[in-house]
Amino acid sequence: MVDKDGDTVFLATTDTILESISDGVFTVDLNWRVTSFNRAAEEITGIPREEALGRFCSEVFKSSMCEAECALHLTLKNGKPVINKSGYIIDAEGDRIPVTVSTAVLRDGDGEVIGGAETFRDVSEIAALQKELAGRFRIGNLVSHSQAMRPVFDMMPSLAASSSTVLIQGETGTGKELLAREIHGMGPRSQKPFVAVNCGALPDTLLESELFGYKKGAFTGANRDKPGRFALAQGGTLFLDEIGEITPALQVRLLRVLQEQTYEPLGSTHSEKSSARIIVATNRNLVEMVKNGAFRQDLYYRINVISLEIPPLRKRKEDIPLLVEHFIEHFNRSQHKNVSGFAAGAYSLLMAHDWPGNVRELENVVERAFVLCRSKLIGQEHLPVQLTGTSPVHVDSGRMEAAIRSAEEQSIRAALKRNHFNRAATARELGIHRTTLYRKMKTLDLPLPEQNGRSAKDPRS
Repeated sequence: MVDKDGDTVFLATTDTILESISDGVFTVDLNWRVTSFNRAAEEITGIPREEALGRFCSEVFKSSMCEAECALHLTLKNGKPVINKSGYIIDAEGDRIPVTVSTAVLRDGDGEVIGGAETFRDVSEIAALQKELAGRFRIGNLVSHSQAMRPVFDMMPSLAASSSTVLIQGETGTGKELLAREIHGMGPRSQKPFVAVNCGALPDTLLESELFGYKKGAFTGANRDKPGRFALAQGGTLFLDEIGEITPALQVRLLRVLQEQTYEPLGSTHSEKSSARIIVATNRNLVEMVKNGAFRQDLYYRINVISLEIPPLRKRKEDIPLLVEHFIEHFNRSQHKNVSGFAAGAYSLLMAHDWPGNVRELENVVERAFVLCRSKLIGQEHLPVQLTGTSPVHVDSGRMEAAIRSAEEQSIRAALKRNHFNRAATARELGIHRTTLYRKMKTLDLPLPEQNGRSAKDPRS
């Protein structure tokens, strides 16, 4: 096109405009089959246009709104547009993508309705920001509400940037390997290997060959050279889990590697250089082991350059809802379900349990519940006996209130006992106000002890 001044002007077509915007746009005909699918829709969903066109839109998006709250269905029914309705879609990788959608009726040149149009916007970054603003500490796959975890999160950036040996302490199932992986992933070695060895899973002779490798002919059956974990972790990170389980003889060899940064494969006459960063972990009390002569003092000081302790789950119960939410999202994806959460009674039992197996036990309980649950809510009947205290039962609606009351009473009694009947500390652990705790204790007819468990050193009591 040429304007009045003789200049050429290019008019953008509708298709060009739709391909240029960052919002996903698609249209459907009256049979709910996709008739157009723009570039942004491909990027957000991970589904190529060729695969989307001609399919039912519910097959393409698998949205939380497809079943009963479809915004486009409502628009085609009443002719009114929907603006910025929140929901989520499932992308090609099976991940939930939070989105906002807007809809409109699609008409032809004569004004006849021929389908509908929907735009959707990926709001993952906004959702992530909202989670952080909700008081969560987050680094990589580690997330927590608990102040008990604050020192761990505060130290991690400095630890990641360093090459010093780190000792991670904590009970079994608290996530020591996950923490080690995050330290590795945040640092300058992130593109190099992360190699993990469970020192408690192998006898001494096998563990030695696993760590240092061996040369051909070193022993019967050694038909070729085999690199050890130190060699495989060159330039990266070697994670030695359950370090407290190794024997004194192997402790001597490990001490030499840490001091001189060299090691000798079995059957070799030459030393090899190690450039791996060492992170070790244990669930045992190494100080007591040193006192008892079960662990070398010089090795303890060599590995204890910087130490982190992950508190057990029973001491950070405010993280249970956050962890449960994470596991629900994970198992919804992996098991292709749409479980929305736990019923109130079941949640109370989760909060009342002491979790001796820590986060790993909680994950197993949620996975078990997913296998048994055939509805949107996980109930008390889906939990194992160690949480309910009884054989699994089906609780009807008439008994649900009694079950919730019983679970709440168990939760409060257990928290009071853990905090030596300090009611201020109990309220903090349960995440409620003191007055709410008093009211619940009165409603549940729980007796108030004569001693409050208040410490003169604790002004918050």
